[in-house]
Amino acid sequence: MRNIDDSLPPGTRIDHYVIEYTLSRGGFSIVYLANVSGLDKHVAIKEYIPRKFARRDEDMRVAPATEDDVDRFNHGRKLFFKEASTLATLKHDTIVNVFNFFSANGTAYMVMEYQPGENLEAYIKKYQGNLSETFMRTVFPPLLEGLKMLHDAGLTHLDIKPANVHLIHGGKPLLLDFGAVHQMMSTRQYQPSQVITPGYSPIEQYKSKGYVGPWSDIYALGATMRSCLEGCPPPPAKERAENDEMRPATELFKKHYSETLLSAIDWAMEVDPLNRPQNINELLEYIDKEDGEEPSPSGIKKFTNSLFNRLED
Repeated sequence: MRNIDDSLPPGTRIDHYVIEYTLSRGGFSIVYLANVSGLDKHVAIKEYIPRKFARRDEDMRVAPATEDDVDRFNHGRKLFFKEASTLATLKHDTIVNVFNFFSANGTAYMVMEYQPGENLEAYIKKYQGNLSETFMRTVFPPLLEGLKMLHDAGLTHLDIKPANVHLIHGGKPLLLDFGAVHQMMSTRQYQPSQVITPGYSPIEQYKSKGYVGPWSDIYALGATMRSCLEGCPPPPAKERAENDEMRPATELFKKHYSETLLSAIDWAMEVDPLNRPQNINELLEYIDKEDGEEPSPSGIKKFTNSLFNRLED
């Protein structure tokens, strides 16, 4: 495989690893397949190198593109280390396993377990959506369990989308890219700015003081599930909040999927966070229901009014 853009060339040695080739290039990082020096073991190495405000010198070092980019570059590198340290403490079958992270070449690197597979976004494009109910029930309940562990640790992901789900043999999912992870907050005062991915980010992530929590990840997961059926991202939550013309999944796909699965997607994708499941257990329990066992959850608010009123105090 050829190098992509300004990737490190094959044979480059970093710490105890030797680069074999480039796997992917994103806006903020490059991922390589590498070999552990002296061992016949493959790993994936993620390198922090933001395309818009960093450059690689002839000596392979990464540096801010201009003096004006220094603060942005350093802040991004700090967040990259935060992502690595977060992942290193999370051990679950559906969360990518981080072995090591270190500084070199003026930037930061994260060493992860390498598992061959396919990105969910590419998989959706290949089949133009229309993924089977068996596929949905193979991939998403384990993802929900991994997300539950993240939430139980007091963390939210805040960037769930098909591009951040990796499928390995047998349809086993891995949740990737924890760069937007942060501790759950109980007050607006310290709420950080949010990453936005149109179609997948909920309405509260568009607001600088919007309350984010497990319900925010649940919206993004519901949108990811819907894209598996429809073959494209849903309309942005901001547009839906102004004029929601998106047809419910229970209407659009009722001939091909169970009512329970479709109504779970609609429930997770309620624009108003008060109307969504407030935790992963609620959604998991609903997905496990038999069709007709209880009415569609659309519009159910449960205990959420008291929760949000408490946060307003």
